[in-house]
Amino acid sequence: MENKDVVMESEEKNTNILKEGKAEILVQEKNVFYNPVQEFNRDLSIAVLSLFAEDKNGVVNTKNIVIKETIKEDKEPSELKTQDGIRVLEALSATGLRSIRYAKEVKGIKCIVANDIATRAIEAIKKNIAHNGVENIVIPSHEDATMVMYQNRKTRFDAIDLDPYGCPSIFLDGAVQSVSEGGLLLVTATDMAVLAGNSPETCYVKYGAVSLKSKACHEIALRILLQHISAHAGRYGRYIQPLLSVSADFYIRVFVRVFTGQKKCKENTTRLGMLYQCHGCESMTIQPLGIKSPSGGFKLPGVPIVDQHCKYCQHKHHVGGPLWLDPLHDQNFVSRLLCKVEEMELGTLKRIQGVLNVVREELDCPLYYTLDRLMSIVRCDTPSMVLFRSAVLNAGYRVSYSHANKISIKTDAPNDVIWDIVRAWEKEHPAKRDRLDKKSPALAILTKESVTQVSFTLHPDANPVSRQKRLSRFPLNPESNWGPGTKSCTMINREKAHLKRKRNQNKNEQNKKKAEEEDITENVVSESKESVEESKLEA
Repeated sequence: MENKDVVMESEEKNTNILKEGKAEILVQEKNVFYNPVQEFNRDLSIAVLSLFAEDKNGVVNTKNIVIKETIKEDKEPSELKTQDGIRVLEALSATGLRSIRYAKEVKGIKCIVANDIATRAIEAIKKNIAHNGVENIVIPSHEDATMVMYQNRKTRFDAIDLDPYGCPSIFLDGAVQSVSEGGLLLVTATDMAVLAGNSPETCYVKYGAVSLKSKACHEIALRILLQHISAHAGRYGRYIQPLLSVSADFYIRVFVRVFTGQKKCKENTTRLGMLYQCHGCESMTIQPLGIKSPSGGFKLPGVPIVDQHCKYCQHKHHVGGPLWLDPLHDQNFVSRLLCKVEEMELGTLKRIQGVLNVVREELDCPLYYTLDRLMSIVRCDTPSMVLFRSAVLNAGYRVSYSHANKISIKTDAPNDVIWDIVRAWEKEHPAKRDRLDKKSPALAILTKESVTQVSFTLHPDANPVSRQKRLSRFPLNPESNWGPGTKSCTMINREKAHLKRKRNQNKNEQNKKKAEEEDITENVVSESKESVEESKLEA
């Protein structure tokens, strides 16, 4: 026993302890993935899961339902003691930090399966579970995440957390089948370049939708992910209800509940639509895939909703989608969540409160414009946000921020009204029209007549409460290189990984030198051939 204690002490001396929330993680190897940037993600997930657990356990207790369930722990399934609480799966656990925090900070959890396919990750998870003393709640699982979900389609989990490095698509089919009725899916996507329109063909392959380059790209990304989850659920007669959808830092995170019902599944055509965006003035128009008739049935919409050329600037349209058109958030849930986080100890509490307050003020209408881009299209000075919002409100329409952009104009006003306001501002602050190209969208927009009576008189609702209270709504990055970090290399042979890194060092410079050497060689060979031919001619 004494020898074992000595070994444990020596191991602890050589191990760094990382603290986050109420959890402590033993850091012995750098190659086990941990990303401090995601603390906001984990804190928000803990808050949402806490509120969900309260709701779920309340339903279970009132119905007095007792369910016997089994899950897999490494090799053999072990039957758990039946008790009140929810079952949670963290499919891609890495260090086990998130699962341990769930166990120590969320009340009403029966068990958590912390799964990872990497051997070193599982070793780290087991050590961290023992170090934090949560063996009775957190169960390590060394398996492919999709297999864990498919094997639990009958017993099902109450909540499934998917936080992959990149695209979550390959896990969604198993997730929508293995989550319980009314269960919670917590899904992250970090491949924002694909979702934001840099590679629309890749986005279609991964998400079944075409993305567009737009100032509203972050909300487009959220709506593409939601339609993708909805499509997977619909194959099994299930539908989703978004509770909260957040774009933050370099990723998006959605919290959705999953229910069963063929009738509700048929409403998906009314919840989805295509996006038409003008290539010139970037005006956006939404075309729903279906319309619900007053009699309760469904009918196809009339097309086309836009002409081949934009009516504002005569440029062509680009088409993207399908997108999720229904609300991104359940406002009742968001309000309750705000009350819930006030009683919690979270490292990013101020940011969570700021974001949730903006979300609560956010309109349900799809997408948004940005103020600076609207004015740059017409080459005009930019008004203050309060003045522009006042003009929209004075015209009789609603307006809000989007939590995804600090200079966003999210409104139910049609494009005609938006451009009328832009024209009215340009009259007071004239652009240099003589410098505008005749084919530019700016000249086409500014020369059209306005219909809307525009007033820039300050409106009492133009300055939202979250802005008046100076909440942390859009915080700056706390340090340089604030991003997703490097992908976990726990499954890669260290020596091979080292050789690959060494081989790829200064790769661009090496390629340039190689190309230069090849050019020199070609020149020498050609010169030698020419000299030989000249000598032959002289002979």
